[in-house]
Amino acid sequence: MPTTGALSPTDLSVALYDRYESITEVKHYYGLLAIYGLCRIAELAEDGGALLDRCRAILARFPDQIDHPPYNFPSYRIGGIPRAYMLYRGHMTDEMTKRYVQHYAEEMMLAVRDRDGLMSMPHCPKREQVWIDVAMAVTPYLLFAGLALNEPRYIDESAKQAFEHYRVFRNPHNGLLHQCRGFVGPGRLSTDHWGRGNGWGHIALTELVQHLPADSPHLPEAQRMFVELSDALLPHQSERGLWRQEVPDTHAWEESSATGLILYGYGVGMRLGLLDPDRYGPAFDRGLDGLIDHGIGEDFQTHLCCPGCLCPGEGPRKGTPIAYLEDKQPVDDDGHSFAPIILALGEKLRADR
Repeated sequence: MPTTGALSPTDLSVALYDRYESITEVKHYYGLLAIYGLCRIAELAEDGGALLDRCRAILARFPDQIDHPPYNFPSYRIGGIPRAYMLYRGHMTDEMTKRYVQHYAEEMMLAVRDRDGLMSMPHCPKREQVWIDVAMAVTPYLLFAGLALNEPRYIDESAKQAFEHYRVFRNPHNGLLHQCRGFVGPGRLSTDHWGRGNGWGHIALTELVQHLPADSPHLPEAQRMFVELSDALLPHQSERGLWRQEVPDTHAWEESSATGLILYGYGVGMRLGLLDPDRYGPAFDRGLDGLIDHGIGEDFQTHLCCPGCLCPGEGPRKGTPIAYLEDKQPVDDDGHSFAPIILALGEKLRADR
C-alpha cells in the first residue's frame, strides 16, 4: 500500500472516505460534511464522473435507507448540506431532491431562536442555549438551497446565522471564538477557544465568501469577517503545522479536525484572492503535511481528533479551557475527523490544477 503522502489528493480523499464508510454508517452532521467533501473532490477528479455517480448513490439512500437517530436539525435526514450542494451544482436535479431541499429549508427557517436570532437548542424551553456548531449546520445548507431554488430568504438567513454567531462568540481581545452561551448559566459564555469550534465558525464564513453572488449585499461583510478570523487563527499554528484543542494554549494537544477546517478556509481564501499567498501559503503547506504525517495512519485511520464536545465539565470547570483539554482526549477514527481532512485535500487538488 502506498504511504499516505505518496497518494494524490483525490486518492487519499477516497481512501479516507472508504475507511469512514467501513467502520460506521455515514450520517449525522459530520458524516454529511464528509459526503460534501467527497462531492467537491468528484467535481475536480480526472475520473470525476464515476465519483459523482458514487456521491449520487450515497445521497440516494437518504432518507429511507438510513437508520436515523434523533437530530437537532431534521435536514440531516435527507442528506443535508451535500444534497443541497448537489442540487445547486446541477448534479442532482430530480424533483424529489428539489422537494426535499425546499421542505427542510422551510423547516429550518422556522427553527427556534434566541434573543439575538441565533438558532438555539431545540429542547431548551427558554431558547437560551446556543452554540457555534450551528453556524456550520445552517449556513451552507440554506445558502445552497437558496442558490439552487432562487430563494433570497434562505440566502439572507444563511448570512445572518453566520454573522450573528461570529459576533456573539468572538472574543474581542484575541479575535478567537468561544463555543457556546447559556450552557454554563443563563447568558454566560463558555471561556474556551475550542479548536473545532473555531473551525465551525470559519467554515460558515468560507462557504459564504466562495458561493455568494458577486453582487450580494452580504458579500463584503462575509469577506471582512472571514479575513478577520483567518488572521486571528494564523499565529496559533503549531510547529508541526496543526492547530490545538484550545487554540491559544501552546501546551494543549494538537487537534486534526480543527486543522483541516482551518486549512480548507485558507485554501479557499487564497484561491479567491482574499488571503495573501505569501503569508498563508506556507501555513497551508505545513498544515497539510502535518495532517498527513500526524493525522492519518496506516489503513487510513485518523488520529488526534476531539470526540463529540459541547461545553464539557461540571461545576466551576464547566465550559473552561481545562475542561476542554482534560475531559476530552484525542481519539482515532472519530466521525468528526474525516470531513475536515477531505475538505483540505480538495483545496490542495484545486491549487495543483
